Amino acid sequence: MELKRVVVTGLGALTPIGNNIEEYWNALVNGKSGGAPITYFDTENFKTKFACEIKNFDFKSYFDRKEIRKLDKFSQYAIVASDEAIKDSALDLERIDKQRVGVIWGAGIGGLETFQEEVKNFANGNGTPRFNPFFIPKMIADIAPGHISMRNGFMGPNYTTVSACASSANALIDALNYIRLGYSDVIISGGSEAAITQAGMGGFNAMHALSTRNDEPATASRPFDATRDGFVLGEGAGALVLEEYEHAKARGAKIYAELVGGGMSSDAYHITAPHPEGIGVIAVMKNCLQNAGLQPQDVDAINTHGTSTPLGDVAELKAIGEVFGEHAKSININSTKSMTGHLLGAAGAIEAIASILSMENGVVPPTINHEVVDENIDASLNLTLNKAQEREVNVAMSNTFGFGGHNACLLFKKLKE
Repeated sequence: MELKRVVVTGLGALTPIGNNIEEYWNALVNGKSGGAPITYFDTENFKTKFACEIKNFDFKSYFDRKEIRKLDKFSQYAIVASDEAIKDSALDLERIDKQRVGVIWGAGIGGLETFQEEVKNFANGNGTPRFNPFFIPKMIADIAPGHISMRNGFMGPNYTTVSACASSANALIDALNYIRLGYSDVIISGGSEAAITQAGMGGFNAMHALSTRNDEPATASRPFDATRDGFVLGEGAGALVLEEYEHAKARGAKIYAELVGGGMSSDAYHITAPHPEGIGVIAVMKNCLQNAGLQPQDVDAINTHGTSTPLGDVAELKAIGEVFGEHAKSININSTKSMTGHLLGAAGAIEAIASILSMENGVVPPTINHEVVDENIDASLNLTLNKAQEREVNVAMSNTFGFGGHNACLLFKKLKE
């Protein structure tokens, strides 16, 4: 069976550094940080008092009051980003076969704020279980793609992938395979997360996963820097319209890039820590290259998982050196989490978008906030430090890894007819 080709025809983003694709890309290339003090709740008793929140977006004007009652933030974010991506794709929703259009979404946690507030209300009550009737359908992680499908009438595959921070990258891989095998013509895929809550911040603090650089939140996310002390929590959503190539070509769609491969692996090592030698990361990048039919020397840029954790950054760069050898020195390696923070289940989607836009614009966004060289990191690698770099990018890789040892890797390529 000949596999069908899969292309990207629409993009949408709602991020801590931009509320649409244009704003997001401009912020990336200009090295804008999304880190700032938390505004959602009183952080006096929290070890970490900052995060990368969505800023200056009026959800009350985007959704009516009844909709907001039914939608956790992570679903609101998903709808905003997917609306932009669908509009960008110029799909004619009156003419396409909606039974062949699906939504495969990623969320690592889902409706955490809804869960937190309902449990707090119950705990503060008299013991009578008076829960909001929307509690469960707001909270469950699979509800975001459900809302996207109902909003647009899409009747194809519809579900959520949950693999911690690899969730939306796994969603994109599933979407790739559904279209490759001929089961769908179009799939809206991506991910969303809204975990900047008391439970989210407190939980990650308890794990010692978050940076506590409270005096300088804008520079706290500093991948590859010797003084990094943990990741900065972010929120938002990224959406991509994936489409079978001939279907896109027939309707004259704008094509951003071809999604040529996806790889998956497991560290099989620890619930939160990466394998120190990056064994699972080596495997996932090799799997992805093989799946795409590409060689290591074909890759021009890698958007790393690069969370700004002491162990993770070193393990990933070791793995890149192992897979790419001498060619690793010719690759532009970066971490856009230095600007957006870590969007957990949405990270794979927004970073895939950054990789695609790097190809389209011939610019690799920087890894900002780097000040002190880490002696454990190969100094010959080009980590695109502090300033964007212009270069032709024909093939871009995007890495995303999650607690539990989940590894996912994507490869995008400039379209060749």
